[in-house]
Amino acid sequence: MSESSFLGSDSIPPYTPTSDEKTLALVSHIITIVSSFIAPLIIYLVKKDESPFVAAHAKESLNFQITAFIAIILCVISIVGLLLLWAVGLLIFILVIVATIRASEGKLYRYPFTIRFIK
Repeated sequence: MSESSFLGSDSIPPYTPTSDEKTLALVSHIITIVSSFIAPLIIYLVKKDESPFVAAHAKESLNFQITAFIAIILCVISIVGLLLLWAVGLLIFILVIVATIRASEGKLYRYPFTIRFIK
């Protein structure tokens, strides 16, 4: 489901996620602090056919975590990147918090700098 269908149009009213959907979308972001991409993958696979809102958040979180993993590996491999590893980690943490807040508000969030592996 595209972002425009969540926002609505003149003929289609905006989609309002339920409280449970907001909670699961929020969890798909915040749990990555301890589980990386595993939890969003599970949430996506379980909910992709039931809730477009939860699926969109889990997919976005999954794509971001895969991209973040690649960025961390590149930082570790390169000497210059090794010096920036703390900054990358801080940026990842901040973006996860922002996404969590947006999910709790019932809004879609697109992580910046993210490769869209799963479309």
